[in-house]
This record gives sequence, C-alpha cells and structure tokens, in this order.
Amino acid sequence: MDTLKCPECFAPVAAEDRFCEACGRNLLVRRTPLGGPTGPAQASCILCGSPDIDDEDYCTQCGRHQPSARDRVEYTLGAVSGVSDRGKRRARNEDSMAFGHVAGKGVAAVVCDGVASSERAEQASQAAADAAVDVLLNALIDTADAEQAMVDAVAASCFAVEKLVEDEPMEPGARGVAPSCTFVSALVTGSSVTIGWVGDSRAYWLSDEGSKQLTADDTWAAQLVAEGVLTEEQARTDRRAHVLSRWIGADAGQVEPQVVTVQPTSPGVFLLCSDGLHNYRPEPEDLQPLLPCGPEEFVKVALEAGGHDNITVVLVPFAPEEP
Repeated sequence: MDTLKCPECFAPVAAEDRFCEACGRNLLVRRTPLGGPTGPAQASCILCGSPDIDDEDYCTQCGRHQPSARDRVEYTLGAVSGVSDRGKRRARNEDSMAFGHVAGKGVAAVVCDGVASSERAEQASQAAADAAVDVLLNALIDTADAEQAMVDAVAASCFAVEKLVEDEPMEPGARGVAPSCTFVSALVTGSSVTIGWVGDSRAYWLSDEGSKQLTADDTWAAQLVAEGVLTEEQARTDRRAHVLSRWIGADAGQVEPQVVTVQPTSPGVFLLCSDGLHNYRPEPEDLQPLLPCGPEEFVKVALEAGGHDNITVVLVPFAPEEP
C-alpha cells in the first residue's frame, strides 16, 4: 500500500487525518498554487541552453528573453481543470485562474481577466483570483451561505487589488490606469451552483439536456442591448463593445457582484472563461460541440480562430446528488 504524504511538507499522514501534524496544512482542502506561476517557463535558455537566467527572464549568456511561465498555464485538481494561454497577439498573459476543492463539500473556481489598459494587469487578476478562491473555500468548509460568500469573495478581491496600489503607488498623473480586472466565479456543492461576476468574463452551463449562458456582460454594449438601443449583432461589432461598465480595481468604487444560483437536474459542466474564448464562441450552442473535451480543446479553438486575446478556460463537472 502506498504511504500517504502531506502535499505541503511530504510528511507521512493517515487517511483519516484532517491536518498534517508536521506543518498544520488542512488535508481536506486542495487549491491551485497561491500567486500562480512565476519566472521563466523553463530552467535553461531556449536558445543556448544556459541555466543563467536573470530576474527579468533574460539569459545572461546570449541575452535571449525567455518565455514566461504564465504564457501557458495548466492546472488539474481531481475532475476540475483549467488552461490559460497568452494567445497569439498579446505580449503577456494577463488572465489568471484559481480553483480548489474541499473534500465532501464542493468546489470553488475563479477566472479573472486583467484589463489590458491598466498597470500591472496580470498582478491584479492573480491577486483577485487568489483572494476570492480562499474566501469561497472557507465558505465551503463552514457551509456558509453561498450568495453572501460570493459578495465577500468580490470584496476580498477588491481589497487585494487596491493593496497593489498601496504597496507600489502609481506615478503622478497615472489616474485611470489603476490595476484592474474582471471577475467570474463558481461555488459548487452537490445540489447547487452559485455564480458571481463583475465585468465581461463569463460562465456557461453545458449539458446534453440544454446549455445556456449564466452571466450578462457588464459592458457598454450589453447595457444598450438590454435597453433596446442596439441589436446583439450591432453591439458585437461596435468598436466600444468591450468598454466595461463595472470592474474590479482601485478606481472602480464600491463593487458588488451580480449573483445567480442554479440547481441543475442533469449532469453537465460549468465553464468559466475570459473573453479570449467567448469573442469567438459567444453562444452556448457554439460551445456545446466541445462538451466532451477538456479545456485544452476550448483554448485550441480560440487560438485557431485568431487568438487575439489571452484565453482562459476552467471546466467544473457537475452531477446532481441523488435525493
């Protein structure tokens, strides 16, 4: 029989242990790495093979800049999986994802898309995702109210992004480009799923019994469509289509998420994504054919369609508990 080990310190643990006696880690909770990937994608230079890479990811021997570990990020925890890709046109990946599960309780997942026009967008998205998923995992542990947990998660994300400015103030005159990001998350239990969002990252329910979009974009275009001023096709092609009406950032004011709770009666998959995917496959019917695939295939579709933006996809399978 294989010996169980703590994933934090690798000390031996028993199957019934809730905490590691050596380091105190909660063994019932697993989550993606705090802070996401950092540094170059590999330990040696992609051109000359030298292991001497400086703090700015340049090879000290040949001067070649190394691909970032953030360019392509892949995580899998049990049945939950996610992929984040820089795409073909952007200089860096400003999307972030974080997810985890609590044994016997459920799953929490977050996708954040850094606003490209803001400073330190990738830091904003990672800080927001990490802060939110911690709040949601604690809510699962405590069996707290899911919709209130979603509000608390966004508040934690706002605080984390605002703290970036406190820790490293912007240059004078830089107002309007404070670190910012969008936000979408799912809190999944055995009987229901609560979705919360701010901005234009989306959540979809994909099922053989019927698929649908669960979020409504917080954008200038979506607002005018809702008011009947524009058709969806007109809004989609307007140059102002992606102007956000709500976001998370130090300049966003007080923000509360839109929240919805659903109780599917059939098996399916919850998909969280940044606009790097739904710009190309906006309708649930467009995503339905990919239902049997992993997140890699969803990202591949966006890359083959042009990959103009960063692309992040997280898939959370769901099967309702038996009564």
